[in-house]
Amino acid sequence: METCRVFVVKYYIFFFFLSLFSLSLEFSKAQMVPAVFVFGDSLVDVGNNNYLPVSVAKADFPHNGIDFPTKKPTGRFCNGKNAADLIAEKVGLPSSPPYLSLSKKKDASYINGVSFASGGAGIFSSTDQTFGQAIPLSKQVENYVAVNKILVQQLGSSAAEKHFSKSIFAIIIGSNDLFDYFGSSNLRKKNNPQQFVDLMANTLKGQLKRLHAFGARKFFLAGIGALGCIPAERVKNKTQECNEERNFWSVKYNEGLKAMLNGLKSELQGINYSYFDTYSIIQNVIQKPSAYGFNEIKAACCGLGELKAKVPCVPVSTYCSNRKDHVFWDLYHPTEATARIFVDTLFDGPSQYTVPMNVRQLVSA
Repeated sequence: METCRVFVVKYYIFFFFLSLFSLSLEFSKAQMVPAVFVFGDSLVDVGNNNYLPVSVAKADFPHNGIDFPTKKPTGRFCNGKNAADLIAEKVGLPSSPPYLSLSKKKDASYINGVSFASGGAGIFSSTDQTFGQAIPLSKQVENYVAVNKILVQQLGSSAAEKHFSKSIFAIIIGSNDLFDYFGSSNLRKKNNPQQFVDLMANTLKGQLKRLHAFGARKFFLAGIGALGCIPAERVKNKTQECNEERNFWSVKYNEGLKAMLNGLKSELQGINYSYFDTYSIIQNVIQKPSAYGFNEIKAACCGLGELKAKVPCVPVSTYCSNRKDHVFWDLYHPTEATARIFVDTLFDGPSQYTVPMNVRQLVSA
């Protein structure tokens, strides 16, 4: 009887460890890349700005996060998950945590990636002044360099080099620079719009080269969306139509970004990239909303006043009951439903929207 009991216990222990092993194998199969490092603005900020004491670009209050798994605000400028979360989901990783939540911890783990993105950030550091405090791209890249050094120390230089070369470096930035330009007579005196968008692409190129010098090989970059069609711009028009000047310069910047990336491919050894045409997909959604499950393309879900765009999404604002049928969450940012369409497209989408490859192909490149 005793022998029988011992056998049963050993049997269960064996199968317990076997199932654990199978689970870990399943996870490693599901995990397509070692890490995702995220750089950018409020479209992908997962909470860094919560740690900036004087920033006014914050989302750590209701009604943000109403559809997030915890149902609480997290610092994401969204009703639920944003594009950074959804990209991580696609490659089988947890969302990359905000850098500022880890930087003071002695036992912080950066192994699966980290997010450096900050609401209000731009390619240029001047956007920082507009929002009181944000982490501009140059500082985000500096923070990555610090993480790179920690991981080289932990893994050894050879293993770290392999780790970084297989990781995805996602960069979603540029909208705030254009908002800044059109809102500042000083900037407009210094450069005409074409000079400004060229300078944006060239400055971004410098930061990509710095990332490459510290191990980055697989880049994902999103072009700027149709800035003239966000509720904050439509509300300035009596007809509530898109601001075509903003849209025109969004396209011009995207053209410069694509040309810059194409040139960089021959300039930097071993790089691959995926460029996502955010502008075209959002225009498609706006022109054929029902095909994507939307019925409100102009108004924000959360806010106050005309198009819910006179007052941002703050605790006193009202919000729509069905977030899935709105393209925009607040006067600037998309809903989770819109972000999902973006991420589904950038990950598996056709060459109409992803150049020269989509992110699934980038993972395998």
